[in-house]
Amino acid sequence: MPYRAPISDFQFLMDHIVGFDQVAATDHFADATPDMTQAILSEAAKMSEDIIAPLNRAGDLHPAHLDNGIVRTSPGFAEGYTAIAEGGWIGMSASQDVGGLGLPMTLTTAVNDMMASACLSLQLSPLMTQGQIEALEHHASDAIKALYIPKLISGEWNGTMNLTEPQAGSDVGALRTKAEPNGDGTYAITGQKIYISWADNDFTQNVCHLVLARLPGGVPGTKGISLFMVPKLIPDADGNPGIKNDLRVVSLEHKMGLHGSPTAVMEYSGAKGWLVGPENGGMAAMFTMMNNARLGVAVQGVGAAEGALQHALAYAQDRKQGKASGSGSIIEHPDVRRMLTTMKADIFAARAITLMNAVAIDMALATGDEGWKARAAFLTPISKAFGTDVGCEVSATGIQVHGGMGFIEETGAAQYARDVRVTTIYEGTNGIQAMDLVARKLMDGGEAAFRILEEIEQGAEAAKVTQPELAEAVWQSAETLRETTEWLVAQDDLNDRFAGAVPYLRAFARVLGGHAHLASAVKGDAARARLATFYIKRMLPEHLGLLAQAREGAKDLMAISADELAA
Repeated sequence: MPYRAPISDFQFLMDHIVGFDQVAATDHFADATPDMTQAILSEAAKMSEDIIAPLNRAGDLHPAHLDNGIVRTSPGFAEGYTAIAEGGWIGMSASQDVGGLGLPMTLTTAVNDMMASACLSLQLSPLMTQGQIEALEHHASDAIKALYIPKLISGEWNGTMNLTEPQAGSDVGALRTKAEPNGDGTYAITGQKIYISWADNDFTQNVCHLVLARLPGGVPGTKGISLFMVPKLIPDADGNPGIKNDLRVVSLEHKMGLHGSPTAVMEYSGAKGWLVGPENGGMAAMFTMMNNARLGVAVQGVGAAEGALQHALAYAQDRKQGKASGSGSIIEHPDVRRMLTTMKADIFAARAITLMNAVAIDMALATGDEGWKARAAFLTPISKAFGTDVGCEVSATGIQVHGGMGFIEETGAAQYARDVRVTTIYEGTNGIQAMDLVARKLMDGGEAAFRILEEIEQGAEAAKVTQPELAEAVWQSAETLRETTEWLVAQDDLNDRFAGAVPYLRAFARVLGGHAHLASAVKGDAARARLATFYIKRMLPEHLGLLAQAREGAKDLMAISADELAA
């Protein structure tokens, strides 16, 4: 089924829901005019629909593979990557000072959403490079910036992130990779890394690995970790790829999905690397890349959900079965209609949250305001966890809409579920995102959270003029969320926060979704108002049960022993 980019949704969200006009009004992003925004969305849609989307099935059916130490990519991926690179889409939000376009993250987020819908396996490559560009902008020396960033922006070279080791997953501080000084300002990197997305390919001139390693004398844990640039091919005096570095792809993982994206086990055997940032400052530099990637991964979830919805909708409109009224297709059955409407309503909510997050990032950059920085930081774990949860749930529901045919690989419905499943694990599992939300992100006493809740309540008050019933429901949801936030802030034992972190994050996302849908009902047409009514009346009430869980603390949970779980 052909993919069609939801340009009207992006435009509506930017114009009426997420406050993109504030971004365009800043001096920093003065070029982001309505005409430019529309042109960018249209061109990205055309590329995603015509060039990227046709590659999706090819990547699944003909996976990347290792051939005598060389990674061979899926048919058409080289041409698809070239289109992305030559279109300037990789360096959209990179600073103009380093050769990027300097466009708002909000636009990059929308473009990444479209490309993820079209072909998630391929879109993962430029996403990793975008994160590396940002990390280098903030932390690398001028020499490294000058050499690497222009090549990354042009797409001639691509970037990766090397954190995980067999014994060091979420506990990054347990890594064993070593960095020994060579005496000439470079370092010899030795160790093994796993789960390295797009660790190699057969279409870029070089692959640039950002690798976490420990210097001699580095203290245990994350405080003793440094970050290094370790290229596949060592640049020569002219900055061109030169001799091969002492690193190799050991194997490619056999994954549940994302078959078109090569995920490697990497071996570094005294490979030459250059320090990025200060000694023992690796985690700060890597977190810059990870935070960029967390919003990017959130959008991968939303994009995959969009693809799954379009696939399921086309099937439901075509499939004739049972005694359905109207067209006779299964879309006329109430339960099928319920599933499709739930999918659409959740995608709108999740997409709105990611764009709210991107607007906050843009405003923080343009103004330097601490309030915008805090808002962006608070929304990031919500975006990542909810966006990817929605991706998994919507794609699973898409299989259900297909019935038995959804379980048959030839229909393509299952691919969305297999491909998106890993996004809830990427860049810190969704449980870790929730723990971050209730701990680090509430260290301000809940100030950032309360500011958002105040905005939601003000929006609900204004909406009571035209949508009194929906507005009251959203206002009440914000009040209940405020009470639970106050409860969490008052807990000194972090386990009492952690035990309810996941339902709290989900509830916050539900309420933010209600806020976006309410604004859509006020400012949109009758169709948008009907979708908002469905979400606010049928889906928003979920927040009550979630917040009840969040307030239970850890006592009853931890009272259940491991032996009892195994009994």
